[in-house]
Amino acid sequence: MRQTWRWFGPQDLTSIDDIIQSGAEGVVSALHHVPNGAVWTPDEIALRQRQIATRKDGTPSGLAWEVVESLPISEDIKKQTGDWRTHIANYRTSMEHVAAAGIEVICYNFMPVLDWTRTNLRWRLPHGGTCMRFDINDFAAFDIHILARRGAREDYTDTIVAEAEVRFAGLDDAERAALTRSVTMGLPGSTDTMSLDEMRGHLDQYGDISAEQLRAHFIDFLEQVVPHAEELGLRLCCHPDDPPFALLGLPRIMSTAADFRTILQAIDSPANGMTLCSGSLGARPDNDLPAIMAELGDRVHFLHLRNVKRESPAMKGSFHEAEHLEGDTDMVALIGAIIAEERRRKAAGRADWQIPMRPDHGQDILDDLNRIAQPGYPTIGRMKGLAELRGITRTLEHGDVSYRSAGTLPRS
Repeated sequence: MRQTWRWFGPQDLTSIDDIIQSGAEGVVSALHHVPNGAVWTPDEIALRQRQIATRKDGTPSGLAWEVVESLPISEDIKKQTGDWRTHIANYRTSMEHVAAAGIEVICYNFMPVLDWTRTNLRWRLPHGGTCMRFDINDFAAFDIHILARRGAREDYTDTIVAEAEVRFAGLDDAERAALTRSVTMGLPGSTDTMSLDEMRGHLDQYGDISAEQLRAHFIDFLEQVVPHAEELGLRLCCHPDDPPFALLGLPRIMSTAADFRTILQAIDSPANGMTLCSGSLGARPDNDLPAIMAELGDRVHFLHLRNVKRESPAMKGSFHEAEHLEGDTDMVALIGAIIAEERRRKAAGRADWQIPMRPDHGQDILDDLNRIAQPGYPTIGRMKGLAELRGITRTLEHGDVSYRSAGTLPRS
């Protein structure tokens, strides 16, 4: 795997110098300041490349921008309203500029309104560190009592509705504001949140769009961009829903292996691929990550390796960000499946045999606790995760280790 690191730009508390010391080989970034639907210009792309290629002291970093994460798809495109046709044309132009800059992989998602959802961005762990957490009861308390969405109660079990009422009653004004901020902060690369009125407006605009209709809109989009990506030598890869189930009455259509299978078969092109995020997909008990990699690995163009601990067997339940090797996904088995796929590609002569990977998210530990970095993206927590993932990868790639060559056997 090609070891990469997500960088949010000059405002990121993890510097390019820090990334070099982490041992990462490349950088994942995006132009988060460019409005969704607008064109990424060659000048803006070149500026970000220069920023990545330069240390604080002005000397070369040896790093390059290798993966775009993400080139966002506007809400107009998802709903097929407003300027959606212009936004698709702009997307194609941005793809051209990205390809001309020498970048070959573009990660994106097709989640309505929010790109990810958590109820606590700094949940305290027994070891004293913190992590992001999704609590289904707290989310229901927000949905039913704070957002006051029409029909919200019908989306939860009676047990969750009752617990949500207790949770809401126990929150003071500051705690209700903190919960609201956590839920509405799912905008990668930004510390901005949307107001409750803005969120209600977005939900109203989706109206009665069903999962089937949203999927049809997605396929329409892919039909217009995938052939162009193939011509440009780009690999597009959709990120799964996070969490991988419906929220706020909105459809989510990229939550399971079957969802990805449908989209990959609908537009059967090597340029139409998957970002395998083990944390997003791993929040559902019916997603077998090693099996998904074994089945769909031919179209996996990017990897997010992280782990979550599910707190109940429910399909739509609570979970928190675990250490990279300690959650419910068998990370050793998953990395084994990834290595097997890379070996198949290399044997077949594929130029993209090495799949870019980044250690996704991480627990805030040690000095991370004082930095208050982008939620989910601490420096030390991710470095710890990368080191663990690198160790597993090196071990599996090494094969069987023989002690006999040293003339002794290990003591039992």
